[in-house]
Amino acid sequence: MTGIVLFAIALVCLFLGYSVAFTFAGISLIVGVAVLGIDLFAFMPYRIMAIMENTILMAVPMFIFMGIVLQKTGLAERLLESAAKLFGGIAGGVAVSTIIVGALLAASTGVVGASVVAMGVISLPVMLKNNYHQPTAAGVICASGTLGQIIPPSIILIILGDVMGVPVGDLFRAAVIPGMMLVIFYTVYILILGKIKPELMPPLVVTESKRELLVQALKDIVPPLVLILAVLGSIFAGIATPTESSAIGAVGAIVLSIFYGSFSFGKMHEVSKETVKVTSMVFAVLIGATAFSMVFSYSGSEYLIEDFFMGLPGGKWTFIILAMLAILILGFFIDFIEIAFLVVPILLPVAIALDINLVWFAILISMNLQTSFLTPPFGFSLFYLKGVAPKWMKTTTIYKGVIPFILMQILVLLLVLSFPEHLIIS
Repeated sequence: MTGIVLFAIALVCLFLGYSVAFTFAGISLIVGVAVLGIDLFAFMPYRIMAIMENTILMAVPMFIFMGIVLQKTGLAERLLESAAKLFGGIAGGVAVSTIIVGALLAASTGVVGASVVAMGVISLPVMLKNNYHQPTAAGVICASGTLGQIIPPSIILIILGDVMGVPVGDLFRAAVIPGMMLVIFYTVYILILGKIKPELMPPLVVTESKRELLVQALKDIVPPLVLILAVLGSIFAGIATPTESSAIGAVGAIVLSIFYGSFSFGKMHEVSKETVKVTSMVFAVLIGATAFSMVFSYSGSEYLIEDFFMGLPGGKWTFIILAMLAILILGFFIDFIEIAFLVVPILLPVAIALDINLVWFAILISMNLQTSFLTPPFGFSLFYLKGVAPKWMKTTTIYKGVIPFILMQILVLLLVLSFPEHLIIS
């Protein structure tokens, strides 16, 4: 009963807009002391020290740094501009280039906010100037930006790997095919829509020759692609751990900024400050969530949850369907980090008891959390785009635009759910 009260109070406080980290820590302290006694928190310093010494989580700040370098030094802008000119001559070409660059940014940063903001600043004005259908333009940018949730190196996959005790490299490998499926589904949808209704996405007037465009595109795309292959290839080949490859990515991003002539110590100072802010937020939430999970566990609530799910008819499939629905609904209202630290530890013992493949389960959760970035009314990608969109663009326009992409994400989620042996690389 204690765990249910703890969980309910935490959700109410999060819905009311209270700080996530302080909500977790404060409620856990109050309920824990009142029910279990102050001695319980004698274990907290050891738990905090374990977080600080966790080599897996060291990858988080370095991948964040890598992503912010690419955004702040204008490398993301170069990618978008080159790809837009290369594909702009066909109906929906700018939208297709946005999807492709979204996938490249996802594979080189893992930071959703940076991708959505970068493409919203650069790609949205081009599409609007070219009389693109406003909801479609907004939907493409939001959906492409969220690819960072599933395409490695994804921050959420690193967090889930730590929370669930699964090797992050295994999660990265398993996420490749689902991530590529989303890119293909988005691209095919845009090309078909452009073919059926070209007036919604008119082609750009391109004055440069194909040769010039191709040379410029190769110059802007190949170096970041080499960085992506170095980061992910070193993990997949077993040469480096995700933490070591994140260091490669961070240094590689700096080298790219020097190569393109956009490096400056002032920008690096700004990137470092932004990295510290984002990383501090993640680790503050993690410490609060550790207190929450400790109180939840010691109150015996995880056994109640396990007994409840184990007693349901249908076995693991009933549990998976209920878990996915719960995460999808919670994603309408709270952030993916909160779900990863608050909900996943509650579901994990049940998944283990039901002998569910944890890599597959983690990919399902990650894809579900990706959908939460797009779902109104509180999808974070919607607000990232609204923050950089023209003031006259209505929030409802963005809501309308993301609906087809939400449906495609759910479709891919169902395919991964139905055919894990074909769509998950073990």
